[in-house]
Amino acid sequence: MTNERLIYLPLGGAGEIGMNCYVYGYGRPGKERLIVVDLGVTFPDMETTPGVDLILPDVTWLAERADRIEAIFITHAHEDHVGALGHLWPRLRAPIHTRRFTGRIASLKFEEHGHPRDVINIVGARPDTVEAGPFKVQFVPVSHSIPESSALIIDTPAGRIFHSGDFKLDHNPVVGEPFNPEEAARIGAEGVKVLLCDSTNVFSLHPGRSESSLPEALTELVAGARGMVVATTFASNVARLQTLADAAVANGRSVCLLGRAMKRMVTAAVETGVLTNFPSTVSPEEAAQIPRENLMLIVTGSQGERRAASAQLSRGKYLGLSLKEGDLFLFSSKTIPGNESGVIRIMNAFSEMGVDVVDDTGGKYHVSGHANRPDLERIHELIRPQILLPMHGEHRHLREHVKLAMTRGITSQIVSNGMMVDLTGDAPKVVEHIETGRIYLDGSVQVGALDGVIRDRLRLAMNGHVMITLIVDEDDEILGEPWAETLGLAETGRTGAPLTETLETELNSFLVRADDRVIADDDKLDDAIRRIVRQVCMEEIGKKPEVSVVVSRLMD
Repeated sequence: MTNERLIYLPLGGAGEIGMNCYVYGYGRPGKERLIVVDLGVTFPDMETTPGVDLILPDVTWLAERADRIEAIFITHAHEDHVGALGHLWPRLRAPIHTRRFTGRIASLKFEEHGHPRDVINIVGARPDTVEAGPFKVQFVPVSHSIPESSALIIDTPAGRIFHSGDFKLDHNPVVGEPFNPEEAARIGAEGVKVLLCDSTNVFSLHPGRSESSLPEALTELVAGARGMVVATTFASNVARLQTLADAAVANGRSVCLLGRAMKRMVTAAVETGVLTNFPSTVSPEEAAQIPRENLMLIVTGSQGERRAASAQLSRGKYLGLSLKEGDLFLFSSKTIPGNESGVIRIMNAFSEMGVDVVDDTGGKYHVSGHANRPDLERIHELIRPQILLPMHGEHRHLREHVKLAMTRGITSQIVSNGMMVDLTGDAPKVVEHIETGRIYLDGSVQVGALDGVIRDRLRLAMNGHVMITLIVDEDDEILGEPWAETLGLAETGRTGAPLTETLETELNSFLVRADDRVIADDDKLDDAIRRIVRQVCMEEIGKKPEVSVVVSRLMD
């Protein structure tokens, strides 16, 4: 009997969609050798994370055990799986293994951060095998909405894990590798102890549609357009970019790509041989000289991102190009929950210009990259796992996937971020809870979710700010009067007087009668001024702002 164990620990992606980061370990408890699967990001919003650029998984637990990490494996090149690699790799410093297209995207990120690219190892598909300590890992091609997506076979002394990554059952994905049911059945027949499975579309009851179902509808839509056609989709959906470009060419239109991410993905796909017949494109300068009825723009910003090409066009001109009445704007994408307001804002801006806006409400112009419920059931049948652990989904998705697995007689359990489970036995066993969280990339600095930076920013946004400045001489006498400056607050209050004047009057009255011991003590003086400012503001404008007090003391 051995005292070694097989553990699984999600640090991101289990209980949420995005920010994927999964850890597997094998060895004696507390001394397991580790591998990491994916290092992704999620994206901020103005309501909860104003000003933040990206949100990364908190890998403190991993960083403290960096000497035990054998390797990092990246399943595919979506930002929620690879986006944190350049930011977090210096804390982990383990070799990276991935397939060619994903490796190209990872290399670009490493170039931006000045990291050594020779730690990125390109691996072929199964049967090619990477040995990483006690683990033997193979990349299994799966279809998804980005090329060269892979599931992972992770063989361990305690049994085989099949980590699905993001996938769908597409037998003709236009670009990239099709789903291979025969190969999946072979893997299942070899024996799979644990299936870690994508749960994104567990509530979608109809079978998923193929990417190859879109060209006819998209070509027909472009054929009926009178003016310029502009289409937006996920920049990483290389197959959709190909389909849109083909629809343009079929209707005698030149293609112009707008957006750095769009150009980077197409370039990487061409360089790695994923795209072999993408039509030639024109520059924005050339596009401006082409008749509108002979032009299609394919642009970034399908999720309403304010700095992306779609949003720029909705606000007027972008790189010399603009939309006008009679043009067509197509959202060939699904709006991710939380992004609705940004997308609707763009739609309305285009509508005001007289542009015809088409989205995917009818399901004709977009298909999901994730397996729907019937497809999940099919993968359960093919892989035939002893244990199923759902991942890549909010808690409600994980819970529904557990129910689905158990109706089919598969042992299953919800494992969310921070739960370490022992997979050595016949059923998963929770053995530890790890503190997990988020790291915010705020400008060029990483800040912790509990550091208070974003909390303070939210308080400023909600409450406004008042700064009070005082000058005190060496004898603890107030020189002149206090003065107030406000930011993000109404200029006048209930009495009709300027708010700053009301504050200065009340503070001056207090300081005239204040005890000498208060004037001499910065902390007491600060507390008293804050209390008065907030009380006055509550009476005048019904808000309690954040208050900064600056006391300048003159010394001999």
